[in-house]
Amino acid sequence: MPWLSTLMAVPAVGAVAVAAVPKRNETLAKQLTFAVSLVVLALAAVMAAQFNPGGDRLQFTETYSWIPSFGIHFALGVDGVALVLILLSALLVPIVVLASWNEAAGTPEAPAKRSVKTYFALILVLEAMMIGVFAATDVFLFYVFFEAMLIPMYFMIGSYGGAQRSYAAVKFLLYSLLGGLLMLVAVIGLYVIAGKNTFLHTELIGAITDPGVQRWLFLGFFIAFAIKAPLVPFHTWLPDSAAQAPAGAAVLLVGVLDKVGTYGMLRFCLELFPDASRFFTPLVITLAVIGIIYGAIVAIGQTDIKRLIAYTSISHFGFIAMGVFAMTTTAGAGATLYMVNHGFATGALFLVAGFLIQRRGSQFISDYGGVQKVTPVLAGSFLFACLAGTAVPGLATFVSEFTVLIGTFQNRTYLVAAVIATFGVVLSAIYMLWLYQRVAGGPPSEGVKSLAELNGREKWVMAPLIAVILALGVYPKPLFDVINPSVTQTLSIAGVSADPEPTLNVAVQKGAGQ
Repeated sequence: MPWLSTLMAVPAVGAVAVAAVPKRNETLAKQLTFAVSLVVLALAAVMAAQFNPGGDRLQFTETYSWIPSFGIHFALGVDGVALVLILLSALLVPIVVLASWNEAAGTPEAPAKRSVKTYFALILVLEAMMIGVFAATDVFLFYVFFEAMLIPMYFMIGSYGGAQRSYAAVKFLLYSLLGGLLMLVAVIGLYVIAGKNTFLHTELIGAITDPGVQRWLFLGFFIAFAIKAPLVPFHTWLPDSAAQAPAGAAVLLVGVLDKVGTYGMLRFCLELFPDASRFFTPLVITLAVIGIIYGAIVAIGQTDIKRLIAYTSISHFGFIAMGVFAMTTTAGAGATLYMVNHGFATGALFLVAGFLIQRRGSQFISDYGGVQKVTPVLAGSFLFACLAGTAVPGLATFVSEFTVLIGTFQNRTYLVAAVIATFGVVLSAIYMLWLYQRVAGGPPSEGVKSLAELNGREKWVMAPLIAVILALGVYPKPLFDVINPSVTQTLSIAGVSADPEPTLNVAVQKGAGQ
C-alpha cells in the first residue's frame, strides 16, 4: 500500500469535500473535518506499527517520475525521525479541530474575513502539506512542500486572527519567502554543481566535495531553516504571528511547521554538507545558546499570554538546534524527541490560553487572577501545561531537554555552551510558574468571576495531550528505539562515527595498600 501518498491524499480530498459543504451548514463542515483527521490518524498509526527500526533506513518508499527532463521525482519515504514527526502532525490535527470548534468565526473586535468551512478546509490542506514535507525524499519536492505550507497558514492567520492579523500574516509570509528564496538558490546550485541530473536526496549525499562550495550551499539551506525554526536572530516574526493567530493555528504553526526548520537542519544540512556543518557548528551552537537565554529572559517580561508562549518556544528551539549540532547521537536523539514533546507541551499551552482568552476576551495577563478558585479544572489543565513547559521530571519535556544537555556535555568542545544552556532550565521555571501565579493565583478579578469551567469537548481536547505528555515522560523508550538508528546513520553520513568517550581525570595517590 502506498502509505505516504495515501496519508497526503486523504486530507487533501477531505479539504475539497469540506469546501463543497454549503456555507450555511457549518456543523457538517466541522464534523467532516474531524472525521477526516481521525482517519488520517488511524492510517498513520497503522503505518507506524509496520515500521521496522532495524530495517532499511527509508521505509514505505514511493518514487514516481515527475519532471524527467530535470530528474525531479515525486519521491516519498520515512526514517525514524520523519515518522515521529508525521505522527505528531497526525495527532495534533484532530485535537486542533476539536479545540477550534467555536473560534473560526473570529471575535467581535476582529470577525473572520472568510467562512467557517474555509478555516477547517485550510486545516486539512495544511495537514497534507505537513505530511508531505516530512515524507519528501526529493530535494525539489521538499522545497515545494516547504513553500506550499505557507499558503494555508497565511490565510489562517490573516483571515481568522486578531486585530493585527494582516500585519502578522504578511510578516510571516515575507520572512518565510525570503528563506525559501535562499533555499531555492541553494537547491539549484546543488543540482548544477552535483551534475547528477537528479534531485533525489540519497543520490546527492556526497555529491559536493569542495569545502568552499559546501559552505555557500549550506548557508542557503541553513538560513531558510533558521527562519522557519526560528533561531535567533531570525525569530522576530514568530511572536507576532503566534499572538495574532487563532489558538489552533498557533498550535500547528509552533508545534509542527516550525519543526520543519530543525528537521531540515538534521536531514539536509548535516547529510548533504557534512564538512560545512562541522565548520559552522561553533556559530550555530553560539546562536542556539543565545536563543535559549534570550527567549527565556524576554518571555519573563511579556504581558501578553500568547506572546509569552511564543518567546518560550524560541528558547526551546535553541535547545533543539544545539542538540542537532552537538554531533552526538544522544543529543541528536534528544533533539528529535524534543521536537515531538515540544509540539505536545506548547500545543497544550496555546490551547488552554485560547480557552482562557475566549472566556475573558483578553490576552493580557494583567486581566486575569484567581482562575483556580473559579474554574479549578481549567486552572489545573493550565498548571499541567505550565509544568510541561518547565520540563518537570516525570513529564515528556524533561526527558528530551535532559537528553540534549547530556549529549552536548558529551562533546567536551561545547562544555561551556552546555553549562550556559542549563541556566535556561532555571529561567523556564521563572517564566512558567510566574505566568501561572499571575493568571490563576490570588483572589478572582472582576472579569474572572464569571468564567465558565471546561466543557466536555474541551476536556476531550486536553485529555490526549496530558496522557501523551505523561506517557512519554515515564516511558520514552518506544520513540527512542525508532529515533536512535536514524540519528546514528545521519551522524555517520556527517562524519561522526561514534560519540566521544566520557573522560574522568582522577588523581591517584600511590602508597602502601593502594
